[in-house]
Amino acid sequence: MLHKIEWVYCPICGNKTRNKIREDTILKNYPLYCPKCRQETLIEVTNLRMTVIAEPDAKTQSR
Repeated sequence: MLHKIEWVYCPICGNKTRNKIREDTILKNYPLYCPKCRQETLIEVTNLRMTVIAEPDAKTQSR
């Protein structure tokens, strides 16, 4: 049983990260770190399709 394996690319700069995924890999709320742009992004992966999870911006508290 052979599985297709692909590199995970950074959604910000488009370069390869240090992670590989198989076609049966499922990731939820995975913190993907890119060593080139030094950014961390939350992603979800199912069936080799990556989706970026938008984090809500921090809001200041009003008094």
